[in-house]
Amino acid sequence: MRIFHITNDQFLELPSMPATLPADGFLWVGSARREFEVSTPDVQAALQCWTGGQLVDLHLADLLNNQLPSHFDYTSWYDLMVFRRLAAGAGSAALFIDEAHGTLASAKQALDAIDTSPVGFAVFDRVLVTVHPTDCAVRDHFAQRMAGLVVDRDARDQRGSARLPASPADLMLRMVNHMVDSYLDLRRLLTRQLGYLQQELLNPRSGFNDWQVLLDSRNALHMLEDTCEDQRAAVQEWIDALDEWPDETEPDKRRERELLRVRSRDVLEHVERVLGHVRRLEQSAETSVQMHFSALGHRTNDIMRTLTVLTAIFLPLNLITGFFGMNFDSLPLIHSATGFWVAFALMVAVGVGLVSFFWRKRYLGR
Repeated sequence: MRIFHITNDQFLELPSMPATLPADGFLWVGSARREFEVSTPDVQAALQCWTGGQLVDLHLADLLNNQLPSHFDYTSWYDLMVFRRLAAGAGSAALFIDEAHGTLASAKQALDAIDTSPVGFAVFDRVLVTVHPTDCAVRDHFAQRMAGLVVDRDARDQRGSARLPASPADLMLRMVNHMVDSYLDLRRLLTRQLGYLQQELLNPRSGFNDWQVLLDSRNALHMLEDTCEDQRAAVQEWIDALDEWPDETEPDKRRERELLRVRSRDVLEHVERVLGHVRRLEQSAETSVQMHFSALGHRTNDIMRTLTVLTAIFLPLNLITGFFGMNFDSLPLIHSATGFWVAFALMVAVGVGLVSFFWRKRYLGR
């Protein structure tokens, strides 16, 4: 568990939870899920001292649930946001380095490497409590980033300090936006993977038969679509709750509230982009399957047409050979020395004529 004190011009990591809330700025308490479960009594006691209220038991269960979908809830003294992160697992980005010699199994591993663990946020007026998965790097990333902003603020002509979050809600939105953007980085990986599957599916010489891989890929895309829909609903509920907050009278507070609305709409727009991209991939995969079966049907029709034409060509030839093969003594040309060559020439002429006719009708092709 890490505790940070954030003000307009400083970012400090505290060794332990302070007895009282600092006079200015706000506190950020970031903890892994298991550590938060063990330290729940201490966190509840500190929140009671800092804010005059504690986390509701049902919300504690939500923060500790590793399978909970994204959602938003609120009380009179804090808001609760659970947002599932979307990030590539270790090694997934290297699965397509050798795509020319890749396999469908590696394509399946790319989707299996996607992690969707939930991250919980409890947003008080001056306290932010975040609960992360054990291997989540979001907390450490933001801690390092904001510490760097404070260190470099003099070199940036005091512009670095202005970029520090002004409130717990602002920091929560920045972290949510970072998690959504981390999924946007997966678009190229997912697009290449689906493109590889489509090439294998539409290549007539590939002999595609790994339907389980394609089914797993489609199921993974459906899972991502459901995750994104839950995220969009959670962010939209947050925006609706933000509009119901009491109006601020101070100009700085009004500006801060407007910036929260802008950042919230930006997060919602990013989620919409993620959802739209996943749906396009699903539609592309479905279209590829339909094109695959259409190509198979077209190829079957070509084969049947060729066989039918060959049958139509050899049918008259069989008729000629059957006619001269009858056991009658009075057949024409049967006793002639040139009878064989006449019949052979007739068969060649009929065959060439039928081939030319069907070629002009485009019943035969190269």
